[in-house]
Amino acid sequence: MSGLYAAFITYLIVLFLVAIYANIRTKSMSDFAIGGRSISSPVAALSAGASDMSGWLLLGLPGAIYLSGLVELWIVFGLVVGALLNWTFVAKRLRVASVVWGDATSIPHVLRLRVAANGPLLEIVAAVAIVVFFTIYISAGFIAGAKLFESVFDLDYTWALLLGAFIVLCYTALGGFLAVSWTDTFQALLMMLVLVLVPVLAFSVGSPSENLNTTTPPVWDAGAYGVLSVIGLLAWGLGYFGQPHILKRFMALKNPDDARVARTIGMSWMVISCLGAVAVAYAGLHLLPRIEDEETILIKLSEILLNPWIAGIVIAAIMAAAMSTVDSQLMVITTSIVNSRWLSDRTALFVNRVGVIVIGTIALLLALDPESKIFGTVSLAWAGIGASIGPCVLFSLFYRKTTGTALISGILVAIVVVPIWKELLSGGIFDVYALLPAFLLSSLVIWIVSRLWPDELAQARFDEFRKRVGSSPT
Repeated sequence: MSGLYAAFITYLIVLFLVAIYANIRTKSMSDFAIGGRSISSPVAALSAGASDMSGWLLLGLPGAIYLSGLVELWIVFGLVVGALLNWTFVAKRLRVASVVWGDATSIPHVLRLRVAANGPLLEIVAAVAIVVFFTIYISAGFIAGAKLFESVFDLDYTWALLLGAFIVLCYTALGGFLAVSWTDTFQALLMMLVLVLVPVLAFSVGSPSENLNTTTPPVWDAGAYGVLSVIGLLAWGLGYFGQPHILKRFMALKNPDDARVARTIGMSWMVISCLGAVAVAYAGLHLLPRIEDEETILIKLSEILLNPWIAGIVIAAIMAAAMSTVDSQLMVITTSIVNSRWLSDRTALFVNRVGVIVIGTIALLLALDPESKIFGTVSLAWAGIGASIGPCVLFSLFYRKTTGTALISGILVAIVVVPIWKELLSGGIFDVYALLPAFLLSSLVIWIVSRLWPDELAQARFDEFRKRVGSSPT
């Protein structure tokens, strides 16, 4: 085990060195919130992928496939299509919009500038949606980290949770957006390597080992899912249009035209990594058909297949997956709440760093239940944030008549529909992932309200943007 500990500790040291260097580079609120719009295509693509997939990719998805079968691949297909559409149609336009409408450093700020809102109500409502659902999402990342430390280092769940949360909060508060983006890039590469390496080694086991259970694995049953359920799984892809931790990578690009190269890099990483996650589940079914917690398949496979040093790298990759989403989401929450338009740069930086600790602590409290499941927690948060912010982003970038009142109405509808649909409605026509009906209802409300109460100033903002979107302003 000494080799495993050494590899893992080395990885953590590298993380904090990056955070310290990023802290030196962080001179203003713009640097902390969006990296001074200096992110290159590879960094934007890989950090977006890592912050998107998180512990869900290495723990949640293999566990879901292990438990329910290949029918869960509909989620993967929906996510790949959604990510591709997001990079193709939203990335460049959002980068241009964030500059043309003003020097926006957060999605709520972009929305407010788009409709030329006089007061802060739209920005506040959007920030509330982000805070509520992202705090839930962050708790899923903490759950992933806790399961890792609990399984590998034999820690009590509560102490494992506290350790993982402490690591993430420290380097996020220290380094800001630059540290998050740089570390997420490294973490993305590490995650992909592990998802390819472990299944290859698992399938290459030529003869049974005393550590391997070769009992016939359970049959995968895809028949239990109806058509509506499959449509709901595909609808996961809609969530991409509203994920601020991904959208901020678009806003941080050096140049809008860099989005095309970033799309190629990001989609290649995503496809390879998702296929690797599926292969991990399949390997687990054959080698570990009886496992207490299906979301620890990758951890268990690593322990029995790899030497301690390589296993330490795998454990670091799993921790990286959890941290790469948590750190990005903490950044999104605090920079959505705190804006340097009302505070000096130095004060805003301090308040943001304190905010990282406060929000992280709340998320930690939500993750205290040791029976919590990563997949279920992520599904609620993904639906809530995707349905509340996604339609707003799309209508702001593509519909001329969009108004501030319409965007506020759309957000409120999604905030109400998602939890009601998930918790109170099930079966029959309601047997579909909450993201889909909430997204559609929010979009319908935005369209109707925009048509009923037009705003000429908001339309003028869109006309200004449309003239510039074909160019590449920096």
